Amino acid sequence: MVIVADHQTAGRGRHGRTWRAPPGTGLAVSLLLRPVAVPAHRWPWLPLLAGLVVVEALQEYPGVHAVLKWPNDVMIGSAKLAGILVERVDGAAGAAAVVGVGLNVSAAPNGAVSLLAAGFSDVSGEELLDALLDVFGPRYGEWLEGAGDPDPWLAAAYRKRCDTLGRDVRPELPGQPPVVGRAIDIDAAGRLVVRTRSGDIAVGAGEVEHLRLS
Repeated sequence: MVIVADHQTAGRGRHGRTWRAPPGTGLAVSLLLRPVAVPAHRWPWLPLLAGLVVVEALQEYPGVHAVLKWPNDVMIGSAKLAGILVERVDGAAGAAAVVGVGLNVSAAPNGAVSLLAAGFSDVSGEELLDALLDVFGPRYGEWLEGAGDPDPWLAAAYRKRCDTLGRDVRPELPGQPPVVGRAIDIDAAGRLVVRTRSGDIAVGAGEVEHLRLS
């Protein structure tokens, strides 16, 4: 099931953050999925898959150089173009996932970027939705066929698009002080591996700030 909204008055992101999108300024879409064939320990790859799909869909527009900030913020340069939130829902029909995508088309909150601001004035939300679904269907199907295994294709494709890898980062871990290190890999569970002075850590949740490369 796919549900599209023309505007948002109480959009919700990670950590309970809220946001607004005036009518006609962006693409706001939610997809209801039931990946029952995928073991629970591989579900954390679904948010990464969703981010990859958005970046690949934007390739339909030459000149849109979008990349991923781990786990699934879609960026143009250092500014956020799209945010993605994936939530698991358990009900009588079994486990499901809701994938929510908010993409700035003609306007963006402070600190973010829209396609219009990036110089793309002839892109509509309807066209973006078609491009997104055209990519999402086959990619999601591949993931299901492999029972959610990120190898061989998903992990490699994600690493290729992830701008966080190779950067100095500051992860803010829930309930722990921030640490600084270099993002070196994505592990089998979809976590960001950060090399610090005291050893490698795997970050599965929390905020990750990109620092200037040293």
